[in-house]
Amino acid sequence: MRTTRGDVRSIPVQWEELTASDFPGAVKRAQGVCVLPIGVIEKHGPHLPLGTDVMAARAAAIGAAQREYAVVFPHYYFGQIYEARHQPGCVTIPPELLTSLLQAVCETISRNGFEKVLIVNGHGGNNNWLPYFCQTQLAERRHYAVYIANPSPDPQLSKQIGKLRKTDWGGHACEMETAGMLAIRPDLVQLDRASRESGLPMKRLRELPAYSAMFWYADYPNHFAGEPSGATAELGNLQLESHIRGLAKVYKAVKKDAVTPKLQAEFSARSETPLKTRARRTRG
Repeated sequence: MRTTRGDVRSIPVQWEELTASDFPGAVKRAQGVCVLPIGVIEKHGPHLPLGTDVMAARAAAIGAAQREYAVVFPHYYFGQIYEARHQPGCVTIPPELLTSLLQAVCETISRNGFEKVLIVNGHGGNNNWLPYFCQTQLAERRHYAVYIANPSPDPQLSKQIGKLRKTDWGGHACEMETAGMLAIRPDLVQLDRASRESGLPMKRLRELPAYSAMFWYADYPNHFAGEPSGATAELGNLQLESHIRGLAKVYKAVKKDAVTPKLQAEFSARSETPLKTRARRTRG
């Protein structure tokens, strides 16, 4: 439903809800910023839906866009989640295709008039891959810039969240993630099943002074890390509001950012003729 003129929600923020005739106006109103929430499809303990990450990321992205207008890309659930391939329902694609697909999506976003793609990550397993993807944008000249959102939590809400939390550990299908789903999709949470499996770390590689791809499986073969039984919708709503406030500030900053596109164009030109690059003097 459309709201009154002047309200940020008078034009849908969700790409798939826009009409073709509304689209050019949406791009203009968004000041060329498209938000791309990314999650994965993976097991979230015995009690949460497989799409928890993408649903949570998109809920926050949409909430922020309703306050600081931006266009939010449709559900995108292809990410780095090879460590959960042994669990039912996990969706993975080959590593090369994973990056190529995201590049193609950024290209089509750009083709539709957007100059900035802001990734909102909802999955911890993407934390290394996405910065790498962002860095690969320098491999050739682009007509758009890619950003990864890094919102700061709201200080006041963080205090309230701290008082409500019953655990201070976890990370996957834990109290915080469960609370988040109780806030946005309580109908999909089956909290009575949480105690059926252990979410405690097994620490099977704790003595190894090196990184191994088995680091997660060694601790959490159940793909479940935490104790979610005390999760509440109240906690989840505070967490969601904190995320929305932080993202809205990021949207505003990315809209205003004129430095990144300028530097990117300068860098691209210089990288094409490196022998003409001259060192710049800087003041100490």
